[in-house]
Amino acid sequence: MPEDVPSPIDLQKLEDAREWERTALKARPWRTEFFEMIASKISTRQPPITRVLELGSGPGFLAQHILNQLPGLSYTALDFSAAMHELARVRLGDKAESVDFCERSFKEEGWAAGLGEFQCVVTNQAVHELRHKRYAAALHAEVLNALSPGGLYLMCDHYVGNGAMTNTELYMTKEEHASVLQGCGFSTLEVIKTFDTLVMYRATKSGS
Repeated sequence: MPEDVPSPIDLQKLEDAREWERTALKARPWRTEFFEMIASKISTRQPPITRVLELGSGPGFLAQHILNQLPGLSYTALDFSAAMHELARVRLGDKAESVDFCERSFKEEGWAAGLGEFQCVVTNQAVHELRHKRYAAALHAEVLNALSPGGLYLMCDHYVGNGAMTNTELYMTKEEHASVLQGCGFSTLEVIKTFDTLVMYRATKSGS
């Protein structure tokens, strides 16, 4: 079995988490375009989405963007790093009171146990933090189980391709991303945004 790809930083350390927070948007300022796309897909979904789970929520960049536009959401932020949750609470301010901060690793089996069902699961630039692409199928299968019938999965991550990422153990091609998602049983799948090294997929769970 291939070994996991080690991370260059330890996001469970507060100093590393702060450095990632400080540089992330400077390195890729267009990430906010993906935030806007995610918020738009949630806000226009019918019937209305009221319960959202974010995987790899980090310092709260995406949560802040979504909750600023949709303050009535029930929002669960799942991350393996207590340091990231600490930064997110500061960023969200009063909005943090309505967020369920869940300290779990989505790499572990059964990470969704006890969380209930969600109408929407979102993740932005976090799937590769599994540290090897072979874990992606198990992650997406767990997401499918966590979604209510007809639920929406918005998954954005890096991809391997011309002008994009090159590590074929950590990252997948667009075709690999699609194949893994379809293999998990999502009823519909489409690419809704691609820019630079990131691609976003919209997938749905069957049901009404």
